[in-house]
Amino acid sequence: MAIAAQNPEPADAAARRGIEPITVYTLDRLPAYDQGFYDNVRSGMTLLETITIPPRDARVFEVPAGHLFRICNNEGPQVGDLNLWNTEDLTEHFYSGKTRALHATHISTGDRLWSSFPGFRPMATVTYNTLDWYGIDEYGAGVHDVIGTRCDPYTQHMLSGNDYHNCCHSNLTRALANTRNLPLNEAENHVHDVVNVFMCTGYTRDTNEYFMKASPARPGDFIELFAEFNLLAGLSTCPGGDCGSGHSSDEAPCWPMQVEIYKPQPGKLSGWRPKTANGYGGGHGTV
Repeated sequence: MAIAAQNPEPADAAARRGIEPITVYTLDRLPAYDQGFYDNVRSGMTLLETITIPPRDARVFEVPAGHLFRICNNEGPQVGDLNLWNTEDLTEHFYSGKTRALHATHISTGDRLWSSFPGFRPMATVTYNTLDWYGIDEYGAGVHDVIGTRCDPYTQHMLSGNDYHNCCHSNLTRALANTRNLPLNEAENHVHDVVNVFMCTGYTRDTNEYFMKASPARPGDFIELFAEFNLLAGLSTCPGGDCGSGHSSDEAPCWPMQVEIYKPQPGKLSGWRPKTANGYGGGHGTV
């Protein structure tokens, strides 16, 4: 809150605050995570491609349906900003807000990354997370957040008056424009709120403000995801490095990140089908 409360507490303030919360989307209502299936798929998989993303830059790459990809910290505690699109339709993209509402503020093994309306379906499933031990720390922080948006030049200019061109928003915009041969302004329209991979964040307990702290990731850490249909993915190496001091500048130490794309062994996907678009009819009460 920008200013102190201007209204006195009512007589029943304690009673109003004391109402117990309810979980909006309980896990038993979500599609079940079939750990046996995903563990079997990832066992013995074959590495197809390794992509290196330089510091303060981004790359866009395809992940075919039924394949897996790992985002790896091999050189230092580097935060990455991840975008996902439907390969055939860029207007269907990762939906950070709904993923957060369905799962949690931070994702880990068994959680899904959901797509935007009207397709609204799982885009990817987290199959392994070497940082799952971290949980939520004493400050309320966790790793791999879906609460932050992405560092961007517009907020930076508003706060400082300076233009900085290697924010994750700009990195992803350039990479998508180059990969898909799009005009820059058209590519920018497709860049969206991210998964902040390896970023350690939370909300302050007293003021409920978004905070970040140095990532606990170390060389060898990775998060692995299974593509539930044909995906186009974009990953930016955040200019904040481990995001322990700031971002949107060239001041923080930064490291390259690696993406590894894997193909399951033949037969491991027997009976599996790519996720299809949501079944809602789309009438919105008009028909």
